[in-house]
Amino acid sequence: MTAFARSGVGRRSLAALVCGALAAGGLVAAGVTALELEAARASSHREAPLISGQPQYDNTDLYAFVSPDHPDTTTIVANWIPFEEPAGGPNFYQFAEDAQYDIHIDSDGDAQGDLLYRWTFRTHVKNGNTFLYNTGPVESLDDPDLNVTQTYDIDLLQLHQQKLVSKTKLADDVPVAPSNVGKASMPDYQKLRDRAVRELTGGAKAFAGQADDPFFLDLRVFDLLYGGDLSEVGRDTLKGYNVNTVALQLPSKWIRQSDEQPVVGIWSTTQRKNAQGHWTQVSRLGMPLVNEVVVPQKAKDRFNASSPWNDAQFLPFVTKPELPKLIEAIYKIKAPAEPRNDLVDVFLKGVQGLNQPPNVRPAEALRLNTSIQPTAQPKRLGVLDGDNAGFPNGRRLTDDVIDISLQVVEGELVGQKNDLGDAVDANDKKFGSSFPYVANPTAGSRGKTAKPAGGTNGDVRTQLGAGPAGTSGASDDTLLVVSAASAGAGFLLIGTGLLWWRRRQRNRGF
Repeated sequence: MTAFARSGVGRRSLAALVCGALAAGGLVAAGVTALELEAARASSHREAPLISGQPQYDNTDLYAFVSPDHPDTTTIVANWIPFEEPAGGPNFYQFAEDAQYDIHIDSDGDAQGDLLYRWTFRTHVKNGNTFLYNTGPVESLDDPDLNVTQTYDIDLLQLHQQKLVSKTKLADDVPVAPSNVGKASMPDYQKLRDRAVRELTGGAKAFAGQADDPFFLDLRVFDLLYGGDLSEVGRDTLKGYNVNTVALQLPSKWIRQSDEQPVVGIWSTTQRKNAQGHWTQVSRLGMPLVNEVVVPQKAKDRFNASSPWNDAQFLPFVTKPELPKLIEAIYKIKAPAEPRNDLVDVFLKGVQGLNQPPNVRPAEALRLNTSIQPTAQPKRLGVLDGDNAGFPNGRRLTDDVIDISLQVVEGELVGQKNDLGDAVDANDKKFGSSFPYVANPTAGSRGKTAKPAGGTNGDVRTQLGAGPAGTSGASDDTLLVVSAASAGAGFLLIGTGLLWWRRRQRNRGF
């Protein structure tokens, strides 16, 4: 399993920090054995049985980083609805109206949120008498031809010991960027994306809408770890799929405790209203991959219904992880000795001297040192390759969390050096240089454009409808495009099945 190589420059940075903390007794002093947390939830792409059937409420990934173009601010990106097929119309992808999409910020390391940014959504339909998402080309977010739209509110809740101190409305009835139907429906999607970025008071920014899924990895890991012989590796299986994104850019001074204590813990959750009308948390995400590959089947739904301050119940799954044992069984790479206190130190507390807050309470959350300046040339392996602005110090869009996590799990920090990974080193789409940074979503009409037959300059529609020489109808594998002229503009696709049926009826004399 050495087919995945990377430069060793600076790779000892994280190892030196962690090993120094271990040698100094930092892990024991911080109270690993006294890990007593109390309730929240975590998730990723279809990671637990119950939430996999409720994609609108399913957190996929969370990112938090010091903004590269505004280093006095912190950007937080949270995604929902995994595996959005771009052509999934006519009912394209919406945030749920009966959900609260929350981003929690812990500014003092006690695993309890001090600030909670809450997003709620409303859906608006202009014309209920059509099946169409849009009835013509969409030029703006308030275009009459954009038939189905969403808007959102953002509320800031200040908490102390989980009790509400104050509530402030930050955004009211702000438009969501729509799903990217295609270039005929949305000839300038970038303009729609740009207009969906809104400035809030005090220099903050907000965005909600569809985006390319920024997570890059080969998910064929679940087929016996890439086929059992590495025959399945190196393909970004999220390529071409979209997600629904919410993003905030906040002055860092708003969220950190002080200039002297700049480390914050961040996680996202989803709450859904139950049959009794009460809000119930159904999903949570902080660090990537925890519920997918650390928590076993029997505890996955419970993990998605717990809180960071209750994470002590899951500690054995971290100190005695299953993944190294599987790798040893399949690839004969010896699993590191247990208990894995190095994993507790890096992934639950933060690295001492880098992103570990004083008196930290270990919990599953992204920990970001907001005083670390961004680098002009981010390294995909982050801290492991000497880039302290990257994962596990927060998480940037470009950080290769699969390779980083796999190398650490396989003992990189305890003397078992390795270059393991999935051979997917970057996203298939380039990220933006300004907020919200995520790439535009893949369009639903992303296939090849139809061309006139024989290279002629004839009308494509005519060519498609003419059929083979000597016939009066289209061929069986042709899509006939016709104009729908009933209640306004629109398009109707008649597929091969209908064409075949009509031809068969004609042959029968109908």
